[in-house]
Amino acid sequence: MTSFIINAHVNRQVTPDWRDTSHCPFCYIIQGSSSAHRVYEDDKVVAILDILPLRPGHTLVIPKIHCPRLSDLPPDFAAAVGQAVSKVAHALTQALDNTALNVVCNQEYAQAVPHVHYHIIPAPTFGQSSNGGKGVEHVEKTLSTGLFACKDMHQREFESRSELDDDDGDALAAKIRARL
Repeated sequence: MTSFIINAHVNRQVTPDWRDTSHCPFCYIIQGSSSAHRVYEDDKVVAILDILPLRPGHTLVIPKIHCPRLSDLPPDFAAAVGQAVSKVAHALTQALDNTALNVVCNQEYAQAVPHVHYHIIPAPTFGQSSNGGKGVEHVEKTLSTGLFACKDMHQREFESRSELDDDDGDALAAKIRARL
């Protein structure tokens, strides 16, 4: 799923100095100067709903220290992020009644925000509206038989993204928090 998005970043110039927090949207959220739909927070980590989700429930887990590269993240923050990813993933699967997830962390390549963050992305459920209620197994079989080109499906998923509605975000964040 992410390969299409990642390919869009081939040959992209990386910002020379990612240590600058003056324009980091995640630092603004952590400081409270930008709003976000928070689903989890402790002294080292915050988890928020993505404002441009691939699918409902797409959540970002972010350390509360500005660190652009995962390879530079201090061990205590790395441990806290790992624990938060597990907690939030569990709550998300319960809130959405969908245990299939994709967890991704990019470093420079395909990283849109120069601040370490993990994406927890629920898998598509392909319910009644998209395939007559046949479920993920039907879609996987369809993909394996070549009826859908995988790249085409990823392209359609990417193009179907839209901004998170505030009311939907509030309701979903509350539903996830209730399971933490």
